[in-house]
Amino acid sequence: MCGRYALSAAISDIAEEFSTNSAPELSLPVDWNIKPTNDVYIIKNQAIEIASWGMIAHWSKSDDEAAKSQSSAINARSESVHEKPTFKSAFRSNRCLLPATGYYEWASELGKYKTKQPIYISRDDNKLLAFTGIFQSWTSPSGRVIQSVSIITRQAVGQLALVHSRMPVFLPRDRWADWMNPKINDVEKIRSLMDIPNPDANLGFHPVSSAVNSITGSGPELIAPIELGEPETLF
Repeated sequence: MCGRYALSAAISDIAEEFSTNSAPELSLPVDWNIKPTNDVYIIKNQAIEIASWGMIAHWSKSDDEAAKSQSSAINARSESVHEKPTFKSAFRSNRCLLPATGYYEWASELGKYKTKQPIYISRDDNKLLAFTGIFQSWTSPSGRVIQSVSIITRQAVGQLALVHSRMPVFLPRDRWADWMNPKINDVEKIRSLMDIPNPDANLGFHPVSSAVNSITGSGPELIAPIELGEPETLF
């Protein structure tokens, strides 16, 4: 899964990377510890917008129901996103990208690190990551419209599988336009966009401090590599 991530780029740098032509009037602060239900940037075609991380089920009838559904829908599995009631409508017509500097995973028992060791994953060339996502809007009983988003994940591959069993779905740049195109609504066509060779290309990772475990912490020190003892392995 992807449960925390970092975005330290200025909105002008995001706009340049994703070739957008509009952005929110108010920018979000840089954050090295973005958490579920936080407001985050999403890319919709040539626009930068803001959404709340965690999909709110469209059938939610109260703020409490919305909050409960959102907390359980921060990620959507690529294998079933087209079938799940919370996600399937958005998958057909409301697809987006989420910019990130990097993301965190906590090592599982299947990997080479001690269980629960925080790991930071980013591009080797320091360029922004682009998570695939889906979004939709929900209107509260008081009339407030909330746009929410989920990050799509897939089975981890390569060295990333030694950290955690899941990873976000990343698309090459030449598939971005089709991914965000709402006129492409054939499910099998959309699913095929996520089928790419070497989904872990250009990614690297290193262990980081457990300070990222705190929901209140944020700062560049969270992504700084740390030295560990001899890695533990089950292999």
